[in-house]
Amino acid sequence: MKTEHPYQNEIQTHINNMKMIVQCGPLTREGLEKIKLEVHALASHKDWWSEEQYAAPAQDENQARYLITEEADQTYALYLNVIRPGKKIIPHNHTTWACIAAVEGTEHNYLYERLDDGFRSGFAELRKKEIVIVGPDQVIGLMPDDIHAVQIQGDQPIRHLHMYGKALETLNRRTGYDIEHGTCSVMPIGVQSRR
Repeated sequence: MKTEHPYQNEIQTHINNMKMIVQCGPLTREGLEKIKLEVHALASHKDWWSEEQYAAPAQDENQARYLITEEADQTYALYLNVIRPGKKIIPHNHTTWACIAAVEGTEHNYLYERLDDGFRSGFAELRKKEIVIVGPDQVIGLMPDDIHAVQIQGDQPIRHLHMYGKALETLNRRTGYDIEHGTCSVMPIGVQSRR
């Protein structure tokens, strides 16, 4: 059973603010910018996300993902990712909006645009368009169809908050892309979230 975070009320206040933004109508990039501010505010409380509460992955693991909170219908899901250097995640979309903010460390995000029309099953052509280094002063917001890849560099594990419109465990239609072979397929969920 998941233990409630000691600052659950404060966390919920920020999530309620995100709900108000989303409930104003279809989410736009302008609305996503406002959500980014809320996630950044959560990440700024470094003592909330400490090693004592959320241990780094074991030496033989690359990543520990902790589910912090989600709504009963598995929307507005907040995770803490603790990731070791060297971890790479292939280009993918989320099929829901997402925001990532750093508690500690930096994460290189490579943003892509899709060049093909998407009508040929299993085929995709991407072009890298931007690199966003998510660190203490840089938050990234992604719309459902945005495509990004992730790489953790440096020599220390990072701690980053990931906020999703829907829980990762429900995102069974995300697309992962193989740039070298020009292919795409449904992407697995990845590591299991700890509660």
